[in-house]
This record gives sequence, structure tokens and C-alpha cells, in this order.
Amino acid sequence: MQIGDIILIPFPFTDLTGVKTRPVVVLGIVKDDLIVAFISGEISQLQKTDIVLFPNVENGLKKDSLLKVHKIATLHKKMALGSLGFLNQEVLKEIKIKLNSIIILP
Repeated sequence: MQIGDIILIPFPFTDLTGVKTRPVVVLGIVKDDLIVAFISGEISQLQKTDIVLFPNVENGLKKDSLLKVHKIATLHKKMALGSLGFLNQEVLKEIKIKLNSIIILP
């Protein structure tokens, strides 16, 4: 597993009432933990921090999706259920820009 990989993982709801298995992008790896951002198939709720992903051979997605850069979680590697594909360097650069617009440190 490496940064930019798209994997399936049980991702928690923001109110922590449950989880849903969904594709996520690996943003970072620290020991046995993965820092991930989830991907949604609900593209009608586009926000300025989202990135539109279109299905292709590299990413393994089945339909147009939104990478919700602001929906981040740190989860144990053992939670990964499988791999779909990966994002190219161009999309990874866009993720970095979106993250920098969300997390502003002095």
C-alpha cells in the first residue's frame, strides 16, 4: 500500500453512529495506520474542496465520484478490505493544494 492508492475500507460516519464500506484514497501511512480521505458516488453535492474523479483503468472506480478531501480519517491498515487502483501524480498534486486550503497553519 502506498500514497495515492484507492482501497476499500469501512469508513466512519462523521457523527460516529456507524460505518459504510467505501473507496478511500491513502494520503499518508504511519506505522500501522492509514490516513485516508473518502470517495463518494454522490456527485450532486460538490464542494470547493472536492475533486471530481472519473472512472479509468488506473483508479478502478465504476462511476463518476467525488474525492472528499475534507473527510479524513486515520484507520488501522488491517481495516483495508481490498484495492481498486491508484491516482496519478496530477490528482495527487491537486489533493495537496486542496489540503493546504483547508488546513492553514501559521
